[in-house]
Amino acid sequence: MANGIELALANVQAFEAWKATQTDDTYRQIIYRGKLNRGEIAKAIDCGRSALTQNPTLRAGINQLEDQLRKEGILPPLTDEAKEVTSNGKVYDLKASKRKRESGRLSALERENVELRSLVKELKNQLSRYTELSETLSEMGFMPR
Repeated sequence: MANGIELALANVQAFEAWKATQTDDTYRQIIYRGKLNRGEIAKAIDCGRSALTQNPTLRAGINQLEDQLRKEGILPPLTDEAKEVTSNGKVYDLKASKRKRESGRLSALERENVELRSLVKELKNQLSRYTELSETLSEMGFMPR
């Protein structure tokens, strides 16, 4: 059984062999959202998609290939926004999931609060009607048991 380093080297070699057999038309067939389709590359070199992002040599090779294809006009040029995202990377927000949960809980509590306020208003109206009825009966001398 091969260890991780050997698998990583085998994946890089498989990518280089695959890259050598491709033509401009085959690259055009696997373009997805302005980049080469990572799923198709993974199938072609018989590795998992995670290897394409976790293996730095393989990731650099794919990025280098895409840059070369952009220069040749096969891939569309990167937009300014895409250049900024790739250069800066996405910052992971540790509190995003907590904020999302709290936001959902807050909206549920606000909904419940509105429902309870309307119920309280309705019950106060009923109480005022029954208070008037009770006072009227009391004045007439009929006391409920």
